[in-house]
Amino acid sequence: MSRIVLKNGRVMDPASGHDGVADVLIADGKIAAIGANLEAPEAFDATGLIVAPGFIDMHVHLREPGFEHSETIETGGRAAAAGGFTSVCCMPNTNPVNDSAVVTTYIIERARRVSPVNVYPIGAITKGSAGEELAAIGAMKQAGIVAISDDGRPVMNARVMRRAMETAKSFGLPVINHCEDLNLSAGGDMHEGFESVKLGLRGIPACSEDVMVARDILLAEVTGARYHVAHISARHSVEMVRFAKARGLPVTSEVCPHHFTLCDSDIVPYDSNFKMKPPLRSCFDVQAVTEGLATGAIDVIATDHAPHPGSEKMQEFERCPFGINGLETAIGLSLEQLVHTGRISLMTMIAMFTIKPNAVLNLGKGRLAAGETADVTLFDTDRAWNYDLNKSQSKSRNSPFHGRPFRGGQVATIVNGEFVWRLDR
Repeated sequence: MSRIVLKNGRVMDPASGHDGVADVLIADGKIAAIGANLEAPEAFDATGLIVAPGFIDMHVHLREPGFEHSETIETGGRAAAAGGFTSVCCMPNTNPVNDSAVVTTYIIERARRVSPVNVYPIGAITKGSAGEELAAIGAMKQAGIVAISDDGRPVMNARVMRRAMETAKSFGLPVINHCEDLNLSAGGDMHEGFESVKLGLRGIPACSEDVMVARDILLAEVTGARYHVAHISARHSVEMVRFAKARGLPVTSEVCPHHFTLCDSDIVPYDSNFKMKPPLRSCFDVQAVTEGLATGAIDVIATDHAPHPGSEKMQEFERCPFGINGLETAIGLSLEQLVHTGRISLMTMIAMFTIKPNAVLNLGKGRLAAGETADVTLFDTDRAWNYDLNKSQSKSRNSPFHGRPFRGGQVATIVNGEFVWRLDR
């Protein structure tokens, strides 16, 4: 492998607290040294850039196997690289569902061949994600999963979820749940409130998330399992996670950039690119999740990258699937909404993309220090750019942020010591 030095960047590593201008020497896929006046045959001028540990997205949908018309491991990996991510964790709602060691092994081997970034599979909680019988969790753990989740199809049966938590604890795996009471949200298309009434669309109440979060926190207390709330969006849910943390329970949570950027009043009427689950909530919920990030109730920023082809997404609002692309806009939105507004520090934002998801999943990633694998994200906090969805590396084009101007964004992505994406400058 080549030797390269990243020159004169602002090196920020939340794991060590390092924050200062330095050179980073990369050799044989590892960080060889961090310091002044380092030399190598190849140099990359990082002046004015943030040099951070490789960003981790712990919640993406790569759709393969089974839904390759929406996304593939290859195209999703390219989108992740273009978004500044060096590692992604893919949810199991594929076809077949990742509920066995066979599917887990396929994803890992396929990613090794075609993905420019590291791919870590998340296994299903139940067989077929049907919510009735536990999947082969032990076999999947041996094959390489890093967590279990039935994301997109919440485990409605509390007894099954308790058994899942007990089993996951025995294997050292976290349980990630898509918190939604399907009886409360049935038939809904957007957040239940004034805006849904105005548009004549069926509502999804915030309490459909809240009651599931409450149930799972109680089960986590009973079982002692590590429990993670996926894509938290409702203010009462944030408060319950805060309460659980105060009691010392092993409970963590994540939020998506669209949930701290947009609220239900921002929806362009009947534009399917604004349809996701959980839905865009009220401005009060947006304020609550933002405060949750600032106070530590929320640990991680994750995208819930959910690509859909135009043939499916561009239908009537009531008929189209939930979900938006998120990989390529996450850094820009986080800088815009959180750092530039002074709500959190830049170091805190980096931690939410690096050591904090690593703490949930134990990936062995998220550090920038000598001897570590050279996974590096470089970004500019002030670069002006517009998001052009038509130039996306993803196979799908479903995003509400097309044409949006940004201040700050990704510049280059390095995985295992090699550039897998860099901005034309």
